[in-house]
Amino acid sequence: MLPEPNFPVRPDHFIGRQSQIKSFEEALRQSFETQRTPSFAVLGDWGIGKSSLLLKFASICASHPYALLPVIFSISKDLGDYHRLAESLLDKLTETLATSNSTSTRIRNEVQNWKLKRINVAGFGLDRETKNFLSSGSALLRHSLADAWRRFLEPAHFRGAIFFLDDLHNLRDTADIALALRDQFQSFGIDGLNYSVCFSARSDYFSGIRSFAEPAVRFYNKLYLAPFTLGETLEYVEAFFNASGQRPRELTDWLFEKTLGYPYFLAFISRQLLARAQGSRLVDAADHWPEIFHELEREKFSSDLANLSEKEVELLNAVATCREQEFSPVQFVDRSHYEYFSRLTERGLLIRTKRGRYKLYHPLFRAFLSRTQP
Repeated sequence: MLPEPNFPVRPDHFIGRQSQIKSFEEALRQSFETQRTPSFAVLGDWGIGKSSLLLKFASICASHPYALLPVIFSISKDLGDYHRLAESLLDKLTETLATSNSTSTRIRNEVQNWKLKRINVAGFGLDRETKNFLSSGSALLRHSLADAWRRFLEPAHFRGAIFFLDDLHNLRDTADIALALRDQFQSFGIDGLNYSVCFSARSDYFSGIRSFAEPAVRFYNKLYLAPFTLGETLEYVEAFFNASGQRPRELTDWLFEKTLGYPYFLAFISRQLLARAQGSRLVDAADHWPEIFHELEREKFSSDLANLSEKEVELLNAVATCREQEFSPVQFVDRSHYEYFSRLTERGLLIRTKRGRYKLYHPLFRAFLSRTQP
């Protein structure tokens, strides 16, 4: 087993996040009595492990005794509006049902036929049996998921389905989408259809919600992800380095100092260390740090800057020289140029810590910017 910094962790190799897992499992247990599964929002900054936790949750809900169908879908920036989202979720539901080991051959065949009966005309869903246009994403999901519940989920003895939506912040109109999903999945619960949603997004996803969409904020069980604790970092080191005879506590302290527990950087540096061990029983991490940091610059930080404008790079360099870890835009630009901060936040290079305050996404990125100063 090797760390893979650019991929979510496989559920059977998952480490840490026990409090979040317990909260999720407790909600699933309570749903046995209520017949309604709550919806979740997994919130955190770049590289913190949101996608990995979603996959872990999906594996849990599919296991005994929960018997829930996990439908996993990654949100891309080019997806567009809610109608396109609805169509994509239905396609993914069909694919998941057709490949599930819990469905019979008869149901899998019926699922494929069900999909083939759906065609798209001028961007609207049309069912060949009913000949009715469904002019909105909400109507499309309401009609199709009710039909899927009756035809497939109940006959296959699923207790419900959870849609796992990774990187929901990639969709524009954040407040509108959050409110539409809330209204949609709340109505399913009222109608006796046990569908719910669990999405991941940046930590500030709800901060810009307007007052009319406040119900969306209250609807989700929110799980905020922080970096790994020192204990979780030790668990990570023991999982990957014990076979090579490393001293777990000493290496843990060194890795925690460098990464502050950020899973991406833990995975990247650990992979580099394991590659340099080459079967030897001991690697002096500090001796290898200069060349590992060079690899980090080449593979990660240089690509962070690759598509930025000259002004954005100039702003990041100025921020890196600031003594304060958190700062205000007014320290660097006038109000008319605040959009630079918004764009850099969207790219994950800045993190909004609270209203009007930002920080660089990791101290190692600050160190890189400082090294590249003229």
